[in-house]
Amino acid sequence: MQMRFLPPEGVRGVLGPAQKMPYVAIGNHVLRLTPGARIYDQNNRTIVHGDLPSGSQILFLRDQAGNVLRIYILTEQELAALKKAGRR
Repeated sequence: MQMRFLPPEGVRGVLGPAQKMPYVAIGNHVLRLTPGARIYDQNNRTIVHGDLPSGSQILFLRDQAGNVLRIYILTEQELAALKKAGRR
């Protein structure tokens, strides 16, 4: 599988337990999803909020208000590359 582009300003996190829309648990925080938020699975397909796998390693982007704009569920290769680059 080809490695996808991950935004350099993304923040690493771990998905927590499922939350009701429009919220998502990341680490110890419950954050609000923007109305147009995109969630990408490990195959770079968009998925819906209800399909978020709890405990997954992710990279996410926030907007100016602090709401979650995009979530990328990381593959093992992407996770290893981020760790190697010092993005823990």
